[in-house]
Amino acid sequence: VIAANPAQSKHLETATLKVHGIDVDIANLRAQEIYQEDSRIPTVRFGTPLEDSERRDFTANALFFNLHTKCVEDWTQKGMSDLFHGRLVTPLEPVQTFHDDPLRVLRAIRFG
Repeated sequence: VIAANPAQSKHLETATLKVHGIDVDIANLRAQEIYQEDSRIPTVRFGTPLEDSERRDFTANALFFNLHTKCVEDWTQKGMSDLFHGRLVTPLEPVQTFHDDPLRVLRAIRFG
């Protein structure tokens, strides 16, 4: 069953799919989000796999699973290696990544 997920992220058009009892959120590929200074709700546009992977917090979280080929796609060319070696690396410069979403710093601490 796929259900819309408006309460969690009204502006992102996500859906939740239950797979073996685990909720999996599904979202469209997005380009870099633009945040207004007085809001945490970004202006979003659809993007490419590369654009979407670059806006992720860490390279290991920027991996895609292609349902057609059944292969993991690593558009940053670093995610698989960083995951294998237990590294937290941002896809873009850390200053930009953490400025775009300061909560990523807390996520890094939690993952570390």
